[in-house]
Amino acid sequence: MADRRSVPTASHWGLYDAVVEGERLVDVRPFARDRDPSPLIAGMPGLVHDESRIAQPMVRAGWLERGPLGHDRTRRGAEPFVPVSWDRALALVADELARVKAAHGNTAIFAGNYGWASAGRLHAARDLTYRFFNGFGGYTGSVLSYSYGAGLAIAPHVLGSVAAVMGASTAWPVVAEHTRLLVTFGGLPMKNAQIDHNGSALHGFADWLRALRDKGVRVVSVSPCRDDTPGWLGAEWLPIRPNTDTALMLALAHTLVATGRADTEFLARYTVGFERFRPYLMGERDGQPKDADWAAPICQIPAETIRGLARAMAQTRTMINASWSVQRCDHGEQPYWMTVALAAMLGQIGLPGGGFSFGYGATANIGNPRPKMPRPTMPSGSNPTGRFIPVSRIADMLLNPDATIDFNGQRITYPDIRLIYWAGGNVFHHHQDINKLLAAWRRPETIVVHEPFWTPVARHADIVLPATTTLERNDIAASAHDRFLSAMKQAVPPQGEARNDFDIYAALAERLGFRAAFDEGRDEAGWLRHLYDLTRQQAARAGHEMPSFDAFWAAGHHEFPEPAEPFVAFDQFRADPVANALPTPSGRIEVFSDRIAGFGYDDCAGHPTWYEPVEWLGAAKAERYPLHLITNQPRTRLHSQLDNARASKESKIRGREPIMMHPRDAARRGIADGDVVRVHNDRGACLAGALVSDSVLPGVVILATGAWYDPAEPGRIGTLDKHGSANVLTRDKGSSKLSQMPIAQSALVEIERYDGPPPPVTAFTPPPMR
Repeated sequence: MADRRSVPTASHWGLYDAVVEGERLVDVRPFARDRDPSPLIAGMPGLVHDESRIAQPMVRAGWLERGPLGHDRTRRGAEPFVPVSWDRALALVADELARVKAAHGNTAIFAGNYGWASAGRLHAARDLTYRFFNGFGGYTGSVLSYSYGAGLAIAPHVLGSVAAVMGASTAWPVVAEHTRLLVTFGGLPMKNAQIDHNGSALHGFADWLRALRDKGVRVVSVSPCRDDTPGWLGAEWLPIRPNTDTALMLALAHTLVATGRADTEFLARYTVGFERFRPYLMGERDGQPKDADWAAPICQIPAETIRGLARAMAQTRTMINASWSVQRCDHGEQPYWMTVALAAMLGQIGLPGGGFSFGYGATANIGNPRPKMPRPTMPSGSNPTGRFIPVSRIADMLLNPDATIDFNGQRITYPDIRLIYWAGGNVFHHHQDINKLLAAWRRPETIVVHEPFWTPVARHADIVLPATTTLERNDIAASAHDRFLSAMKQAVPPQGEARNDFDIYAALAERLGFRAAFDEGRDEAGWLRHLYDLTRQQAARAGHEMPSFDAFWAAGHHEFPEPAEPFVAFDQFRADPVANALPTPSGRIEVFSDRIAGFGYDDCAGHPTWYEPVEWLGAAKAERYPLHLITNQPRTRLHSQLDNARASKESKIRGREPIMMHPRDAARRGIADGDVVRVHNDRGACLAGALVSDSVLPGVVILATGAWYDPAEPGRIGTLDKHGSANVLTRDKGSSKLSQMPIAQSALVEIERYDGPPPPVTAFTPPPMR
């Protein structure tokens, strides 16, 4: 037997030791100090050696035979691939980049790719992609985020920055000590708190929730799903129709005003525009008070329950939390804006345990005590073209070159994209309405993808370059919400002919004449040492001494101390709103925004507003598709990462992604627990496995995102997805002209039992090759 050794590394799911025998990963051991490690790391041994790995560079047969201008683009996803050498693959990619640049300019290259990629700070695929293309003369990029993009768009107008959306929430010790009532829109999902973009050393979310419970904090979970908070927390479940959070918040605010409980002194000193919002709220402008009686039939929550909650919020120290999910809907800016307005009316913003948060439970460690310390970051430079799109408008951009849209006070024109370059993500997971995306995906002349696995985006590429996983390279993990810098040491050799993204880009830069600018004469080891040393210098200026790189690498991690005083959001602003003015036009919280009002948008007024979603249970379309589809984050993977690993595969029902539905909805359709069902609407259809549970509101079904798209007829638009890919059902529309962000949670469907033998799932089987 080969000698066993343990190699420290990190992932989105936490720190762990990779146990290696010879050149194979055989086991994992969680970080010894992590009291609640993610069980998902157990799937890593099978994953790194999985049959779905891409063994060597591949080129789609039609593209290879007929070139970028002669191939049949409708055959993407259907034609076999041809293995080629690295030398030939790099030559094809370099020549194609040069051709497109010469013929159409750099804006014809879309490299604004999106995805969680790896936890490392050097081998961050998106940063490396930007660095490469900035050196090449630029590209068309993307801005904002599929996760919380509407929040990123609205927050600067209301609060002056995106900090509150990006995790600057009052620390959990303060919440546990001072909060008496936590009202959380979207719950506090334990599964989400197991992940972090750049790796989490200590998963402390469960401990903080236990502290709330032990301190007697009342928790009210406003969500269509009871499981959005753990049962042992003892939270009160307030089931709400999806997409109606804004209406409920308005009714709570109306009750505060109508009963004289709104904090007028706080509103006068710390906010602007309440007097312009009040006539809308009280119905003085349109004749419809936004009161509890108005909201009750919209939200399906009794009016007296709404009034009682408003009274309770005004009578005690209250924290309002809004999950990232509540803004991934039509008009998703409104629940975040209304969260701030409601907290301002309570007058507790800036007090310990009061105010609001965006994202407790969205990822690991939001709310954890953490000092402001630097992190290693691979510099990417700036894009010489300056061209971008809102990230979720990719299909619209490809289908409508030269069209102009409104976006956050600007008018932007879509470029004519000839080449897509994608690394570190799976657009066939993130993007809504896969059938529309498939039509758009046929427009570019060439699509190049870096991928370790045969994911849907790799299957629909022209040139596929096999990339390493985190276990096959060296890196450093450092999360914005964690106190640790962690060594990610290479555990096994690159599998097959896989290469690091850094090395792929360096080789391409060599062929295109700018390698010296790209790598600056450093290899992987040189860059890790350089980035660490820069971080060490920045930490020293902040008063913290870090060990040398060699000492850090030998130890496996470095821990920053906890801050002396836990963070309280907006406490300095509350103490002196003049000296610590917010970077808004007024310097204060903007309940009414003159700037937004000046845009003149018909779908985003100058104050928080209830707009009916394009699809919801109150729409006429619900007569045909009477079930509201929620596409939440999965329990057994991160987005589509690890769908080919053990935990995700074992969670499937007869090989399909589970879809949760209420017993009453199942009985009406003759569906039993464990049945294969067909989920459909006018955008597409997929198979799923029925999971019958009263944890979900009647009329609502939950199908987690990330099941790899697996079409019954590869390459054909509109074919049945065999595996349960939720985005064949979701709608591709911008949430408003302000943000143009995704509305994945605004979708209606119908479900029927699938009779007869279901087709085999082939999502994890490599495509045909010549």
